[in-house]
Amino acid sequence: ILLILGFLFTLAVIALIAVAVTQNQPLPKNIKYGIVLDAGSSHTNLYVYEWPAEKENDTGVVKQVEVCKVEGPGISGYSHATEKAGPSLAQCLQQAKEVIPSAQHKETPVYLGATAGMRLLRLQNESAAAKVLSSVGSTLRSAPFNFQGARIITGQEEGAYGWITINYLLGNFKQVSGWKKLLRSLKSLSETAGALDLGGASTQITFVSKDIYPESPENHLYFRLYGKDYQVYTHSFLCYGKDQALQQKLARDLQATWIDFYFQTVENSSLPDPCFHKGYERTINISDFFKNPCTSDKKKQLPFSQLYIKGEGDYQKCRENIQKLFDKSNCPYSSCSFNGIYLPPLQGDFGAFSAFYFVMNFLNLTSEPNPLPLNKVTSTIESFCARPWQEVKTAYHHIKEKYLSEYCFSGAYILSLLENGYEFTENNWQMIHFLGKIGSSDAGWTLGYMLNLTNMIPAEEPARPPLSHGSYVGLMVLCSLVLVSVLLFAWLLFHKPKCLQKGIV
Repeated sequence: ILLILGFLFTLAVIALIAVAVTQNQPLPKNIKYGIVLDAGSSHTNLYVYEWPAEKENDTGVVKQVEVCKVEGPGISGYSHATEKAGPSLAQCLQQAKEVIPSAQHKETPVYLGATAGMRLLRLQNESAAAKVLSSVGSTLRSAPFNFQGARIITGQEEGAYGWITINYLLGNFKQVSGWKKLLRSLKSLSETAGALDLGGASTQITFVSKDIYPESPENHLYFRLYGKDYQVYTHSFLCYGKDQALQQKLARDLQATWIDFYFQTVENSSLPDPCFHKGYERTINISDFFKNPCTSDKKKQLPFSQLYIKGEGDYQKCRENIQKLFDKSNCPYSSCSFNGIYLPPLQGDFGAFSAFYFVMNFLNLTSEPNPLPLNKVTSTIESFCARPWQEVKTAYHHIKEKYLSEYCFSGAYILSLLENGYEFTENNWQMIHFLGKIGSSDAGWTLGYMLNLTNMIPAEEPARPPLSHGSYVGLMVLCSLVLVSVLLFAWLLFHKPKCLQKGIV
């Protein structure tokens, strides 16, 4: 009897512990990963994203877990050595391999989206652009990931996915506070915020349009995210990124004075430029300058091979020169931005990112909790442009000279684009919020691209405990009853009641 009782007791205890431990052990995290490479005009960034396989309202909850800046120029910079474009990505792909669990490498999709730099290269040399894409495609196929394509995305896509990123990170799609707690100043009057993106070769403006019958249907896109439908206005201006805008301005300046230059017989000539600091000089090769599709229509025959730029540091003259880039003379619609492009009335707040943020952050115009008034922003940029080049160079010796020398132009150009191009004024300037990161994620088009992509990834069954709740409770009750019964029987066996003892006597 003692052996049987001991066996039943031990069995009940083991069963009770085993069921409890098995049922309550942490469930495996069913995490998926994705990789997006942003192949911009000046450089390429690789982003690693993760999201749970169990989606919310058919859209994955995506977050950035890693970013890697590829060394060297953007892939469009390899037009004369196309075979080197792909291998330039190797280091960042290795970094992605270390972040993503090896067991999930084969199922991790990898995409490369090339933006305005490659759009320009395709216009200039379609064969070279195809070879560059072939090179990066070959490298991505050789990686252990699930290669899904390397292509040149449209300007509309770039603008729209940037809009998705901003609103996703602000929690506007899920109606939860999200990162809004950290951005109390961003209180949109509308349901979503607009997006302003500025790169090296193009710029995009995107926001929800309330036009029921849009005047320019080609500038409107439709999305379904988190169970809701959105109609957004978006337009991308090729050649109006900050680098190409500078090239356009220089070409116009050169065009305006080419008659004077034509009669000069020297090997080179100088061009005063108010958008560079006084004392700054730069040399431009004329043959390379007009190869660019953004400036090729302004090509002139000049008797010299090089042009010397000499800075003047005059903000007002710089703004006057820049404003000539925006043609406002013709508008076939009820309202336009510039160059005859339809622009509906601006609505709600706007998140301005990429070069908008980088330039304004350098000028210390993003540190205040609330957006600075337009006159304060203007005076800050004007004061910076007026500083002599040697003083600026000494104060910011850690920044590469090419980038440092262009901050005056870039600041003036951003104000011209926003004021003259999009017609932000003193009254609505504070609708613009310059954003670099929201939480731990970079503001840009790549997260929006991945988020939209997850709409096409089937949701998986969530990981579940081995037993249903009812079965778990039933087994626990049964094991407990067996354990109590064994203990009770053993107690009765060794502690007989007095009435039984008297009966026996």
